[in-house]
Amino acid sequence: MFLTIKDLEELQSEHPDWQYELVDGKIVVMGPCDYTSDEIGSRLLIFLGMWLLPRNLGRLTGSSAGFILPNSNLRAPDVSFVRAAKLKRSQRNFVELVPDLMVEIKSKTDRIKPIEEKIDLFLRLGTDVGILIDPDKLTVTVYRLNAQPQVLGDGDILTIPELFPGWELPIAELWPPIFE
Repeated sequence: MFLTIKDLEELQSEHPDWQYELVDGKIVVMGPCDYTSDEIGSRLLIFLGMWLLPRNLGRLTGSSAGFILPNSNLRAPDVSFVRAAKLKRSQRNFVELVPDLMVEIKSKTDRIKPIEEKIDLFLRLGTDVGILIDPDKLTVTVYRLNAQPQVLGDGDILTIPELFPGWELPIAELWPPIFE
């Protein structure tokens, strides 16, 4: 059975607390992620959001924002950025576009290969930069179409000059602090 965005919207209206993606005509129920992964996503949203806010470069969203992609899939990266020129007004529906930046954060139960496949799909559909954050290995891997992935660790600085000229984030800042 091949399902559509309309089918997903009907299911979502019946179960508003559930989060879904539509992948190749199949509805995928997204479970909650572990605490650490969500905290890392929140930290990235805060650090990037504080830099973006005064610059009005675009829109930054978390894991609940759904994108209807050109292949008719509905996907929701953990963190997304869309340039202001592509989305001048926020919408009360899923947006039909490909974000300029998409970030996936590996949860405790995730496997790397499906995450890399999701990032690759977004890049092939027009995303400029895809990022995979792996809390288990304490690495951040930056993907660009037709380029070798760049793996960053604790001593490195994350930059995305094509989207955020001048923005820098030490990788070590992403990891949740330990309070003693």
